[in-house]
Amino acid sequence: MDEAQQKARLAEIRRKIDELSYQYYTLDKPTMTDYEYDMMYRELETIEKDHPDWVTADSPTQRVGSKISGGFEKYTHDRPMLSLGDVFNDGELREFDQRVRHDLDGEDLEYVVELKIDGLAVNLIYEQGRFIRGVTRGNGVVGEDITNNVRTIRTIPLRIDSTSPHIEIRGEVYMPVASFEALNTQRRDDEQEPFANPRNAAAGSLRQLDPGITAQRKLAFFAYALGGTVGIEIPSQEALLDDLKNFHFQVNQEYRKFTSIEDVIAFIHTWDDRRDSLPYATDGMVIKVNSFAQQARLGNTVKIPRWAIAYKFPPEQAKTKILGISVSLGRTGVLTPAADLKPVHLAGTTVKRATLHNEDYIREKDIRIGDTVIIQKAGEIIPEVIRPVLTDRTGSEQEFTMPAVCPSCGGPVVRKEGEAATRCINPDCPAVIGEKIAHFVSRDAMNIDGLGDAIVQQLLAHSLIHDVSDIYALQKTDLIDLEGFGEKSADNLLKAIEKSKSAGLARVLFALGIRFVGAKAGRVLAESFGSIEAIENASLEDITAIGDIGPSIAQSMTAFFGDELNRAVVQKLAAYGVTMTAEKHRLINTTFDGEIVVLTGKLTQMTRKEAQQAVEDRGGKCTGSVTKKTTLVVAGADPGSKYDTAVKLGTHIISESEFSDWLQRETEPEKQEN
Repeated sequence: MDEAQQKARLAEIRRKIDELSYQYYTLDKPTMTDYEYDMMYRELETIEKDHPDWVTADSPTQRVGSKISGGFEKYTHDRPMLSLGDVFNDGELREFDQRVRHDLDGEDLEYVVELKIDGLAVNLIYEQGRFIRGVTRGNGVVGEDITNNVRTIRTIPLRIDSTSPHIEIRGEVYMPVASFEALNTQRRDDEQEPFANPRNAAAGSLRQLDPGITAQRKLAFFAYALGGTVGIEIPSQEALLDDLKNFHFQVNQEYRKFTSIEDVIAFIHTWDDRRDSLPYATDGMVIKVNSFAQQARLGNTVKIPRWAIAYKFPPEQAKTKILGISVSLGRTGVLTPAADLKPVHLAGTTVKRATLHNEDYIREKDIRIGDTVIIQKAGEIIPEVIRPVLTDRTGSEQEFTMPAVCPSCGGPVVRKEGEAATRCINPDCPAVIGEKIAHFVSRDAMNIDGLGDAIVQQLLAHSLIHDVSDIYALQKTDLIDLEGFGEKSADNLLKAIEKSKSAGLARVLFALGIRFVGAKAGRVLAESFGSIEAIENASLEDITAIGDIGPSIAQSMTAFFGDELNRAVVQKLAAYGVTMTAEKHRLINTTFDGEIVVLTGKLTQMTRKEAQQAVEDRGGKCTGSVTKKTTLVVAGADPGSKYDTAVKLGTHIISESEFSDWLQRETEPEKQEN
C-alpha cells in the first residue's frame, strides 16, 4: 500500500476498533471474536510503529499512558460541579416537590428519576469531538487532572460524533461489583487492607500515579450530565440522555420520567428489594426537573441546585447471633478470624459469615462468641459486624482468643511486635501450601487454566504435589486416575501448565507469593534486574534503590531468597523450563543522570509523554511541579506559572530546542547560567 492507502486503512481500523469497543464494553454485545479483534489491533500497532508521527491522542493504542510524576495538576471547571441536596424519606421528597412547584408558579412539570451510582464524579472535556481532559469534581470549583487514568476506562469514548468545538460530559466513574470483589481478594492475598466499598476503590484507582494500575482495576463510567458547552442546544434531561447514548456513552437504562411526585415515590420503592441484584453499587435515587429551561429558572444555591435532589437509601442492617468464631489461613500463613452467624437475610442475600479482620478488631469492638450483633454490608457488598448488642448479653458469652497453635498443622503461631497479624510459621503447613499453590496458578499469576482449588486439593491429598514446582512434574498418568479427569481434561490441563512456563519473570515473582510483592512490584523488579539470579543475589540496598520499591518489599525479598527452601523451589522451576528472565530496562545514555526535570508549556517537536520517556531513558526523573529539588526546567511555548517559579528559585531553564540538543549528546552537557 502507498502512504495514502495506509492512512486510509489506519483511519478505518481506528473507527472499527472504536465501534467494537463500544459494542463490547458499553453494550455488552460483542460482534467479533477476541482473536479477530486482537489481529486488527495488532495491525493498528504495526502501522503506528512504522509511522510514529501518525499517532494521535485519540488512537485506541493510547488508552494507557505513562506514569504521572509529582502528583496531579489542578484544573478549574468552566462551570462548577455542584453537590446535590439529600432527602431521607418520602415526606422530605414531597417538600422538595412543593418548593419546586411553588417556584415555577404552577407550570406543568416533569421529573426524570435516575439511580444514584456510588462512584466518583468526573468531568470529561471534548474539543472538536476528541477527548482532551478528564477532571475530578474536587471541591466543585477546582478538581484534579486525571486524564491519563480516565483514558484507560473502556466505556469512555476517546472520540464522539459532535460538531461542538467544546463540550463537557459529566458522570460517575464506578467499579462494578465483580471487579471490586476480585480486587479485594487480591489485596487480601497481598496482605493489603481491602477497600471498604466500591466507591473508595474507584476513587483510589482513579488517583493512581501509574495508569497501568488504573487499567487493571476495570472501572466503568455512566454519563448523565453536561458541563460547559459551545454550539449545542438540548432541551431536557431526557433528551440529553438520548444524545449521550448516541455519542456512545454508557447511560444507565433504569431512568424513568414522571409528572407526579407520588409516582416518583412509588418508583423509588420498587428498588427496595431490587437494588441488591444490580452489578454496581447504588446509594439512592436522583430526581431532576426534566426541562433545562425550568432548571435555569429555578437556579442554584451556592452549593446545590434547586432543581434536583438525592433520595438516599437507608443502610440495611440485620440483627443476628454469633454462633462461633472460626479461623482460616492465607498463603502467607496469616490467621484470619470470621464470625459464624445464625443465618439472616440482608440486602438480598442470606448471610452466614462475616469477616472479623484480626484480633485487635475483635478486642476494639468487644465482640464475643454468643453475642447478639448488628451487621450490615459495607458498601452494600461485604458483610461486617457493626457492634454487639450489649443489652442482650446474658453472661454466657465467651471472649475470643487467637489459637496458640495453627488450626491446620498444629504448629506454632507468632504475632510480631507492631503487627496486627498472627501467622503460622510452619513452612510445611498443608493449609498454607494449598493457599500458596492456589495463588501460584491464579489468573493474575501463572494463569494455569483448569487448575482450580478443588483440583489443587486433590493433588495435595494424593501427594502428587508438595510445592508449586511439582506442578510442572505432573504426568498424564498422575491425572487420569483422579476423580473428574478423563483423557481430554488431563491433556487440556497439561497444555495449560506447559503454556504457563512462558509467563515471564514478572508473573513468576508475583506467583511465588512473596510478602508485599504484588503484580506491580513484580513487574518493576523484573524490568530492573532482568533475571531471577540477579534478584537472588541482590542486596537490600540494591533492591531499595529501585524506584517504587519500598523498604518493606526489599526486606521481604531478601528474606525470601535468603531461605534455602525457597531458593530450591525457584531452582526446580528453572529446571522445569519456567522462564526466569525479562527484558531489562536499559538506558540510552546518562545525559540526564541525576536530573529532576519539569516539563512546562507546549512542546512542538514531541509530545509530553515522549519527552518524559526521553528523560527517563537517559537516567533522569520527571516531576509535575517545580520545587527546590528541581534541577532543570524544559520550557515550551506559553510555559506559565511553573516557569515563573523556576525563575524565582533560580532553577536552570532550557528551551525545547536546547532540550533536543541535549537528547543528541552522549554525555551530560555543561550547564550555563540563565
